[in-house]
Amino acid sequence: MLRTMKINGKIQLTYDNSKNSKMVYDSLEIDNEGFVESDLNEEIINYTINSETLGSFLATADDLIASEIVVEKILNSTRD
Repeated sequence: MLRTMKINGKIQLTYDNSKNSKMVYDSLEIDNEGFVESDLNEEIINYTINSETLGSFLATADDLIASEIVVEKILNSTRD
């Protein structure tokens, strides 16, 4: 009998203020729809990734982190 694998993980991002966390949340939400569950609570964004393969899980986590880094760089460049 072949069993399916379930891989679940959580990523929590904390920002300096709720304005920045909202901007990141809104920027990434469209891309994450259907792949990542997310919720925003003040300065904290919680992401939950559920997958049936390790490769898919890692790709989703990598995409999420890479996208967040881009948004963070944009936020930092607009502060100067």
